[in-house]
Amino acid sequence: MISPLIVQGVLAVVCGSAVGFSLALIGGGGSILATPLILYVAGVRDPHVAIGTSALAVAANAFANLLPHARAGHVQWKVAFVFAAAGVLGAYLGSSIGKAVNGRHLLVLFALLMLVVAGLMLRGRRNVATAGFPLPHTGPRVAATGLGAGMLAGFFGIGGGFLIVPGLMLASGMEIIYAIGTSLFSVGAFALTTAANYAASGLIDWRVAVEFIGGGILGGWLGATLAGRLARTRGALNLIFAIVIVLVALFMLVKSYQA
Repeated sequence: MISPLIVQGVLAVVCGSAVGFSLALIGGGGSILATPLILYVAGVRDPHVAIGTSALAVAANAFANLLPHARAGHVQWKVAFVFAAAGVLGAYLGSSIGKAVNGRHLLVLFALLMLVVAGLMLRGRRNVATAGFPLPHTGPRVAATGLGAGMLAGFFGIGGGFLIVPGLMLASGMEIIYAIGTSLFSVGAFALTTAANYAASGLIDWRVAVEFIGGGILGGWLGATLAGRLARTRGALNLIFAIVIVLVALFMLVKSYQA
């Protein structure tokens, strides 16, 4: 008979591969699936442990994807440090509040957030109009935006890239390619802060996290390899992925209602 730990390990690797593959193939939004996959597929039953574990996986994924953007010169480091410094404080506060919220209620709010993300994906990522980088008073604007984005990311245990990219563009005036590269530093910092806060309370399944991250690296490599070939179908893939997020969110709402 196959050990339950082996089965859970295989499922964690497969789930991590799916998230890494989708992120590499269609961009932001994939990390929102990490928590429900860890919770309902990998079998981590405690919602808080699932959120803490997924936050660690999201941090590893973000820092891994930061490297190619940094090599390409797409990271505005000064803005990244200001945004991340304020956001880390927000992520700590948000994750502290999240740990204190009833697990069932937290999952309901998480599912509602997934519906918002799916809606944004269906609309498509539009290039926010910018007035040129840097805007006047960029420092305070970036810090305030980072604090708010960090609190939301910490509360839900997500990277928050779908919030950070437009936030950076509006606060600093940078173009979208630089906002995407710069956002990865903050995504990693926010998720790592959240993971550390959850780890301090013993709310991370380290074995599942390592397996999920390993699967994410494999899936990300495969997705990056196929990205060029499937570029013409990116819109269709984005639509399918948004529909998957909606279905998972509805599933979470039903499960939370039945609990």
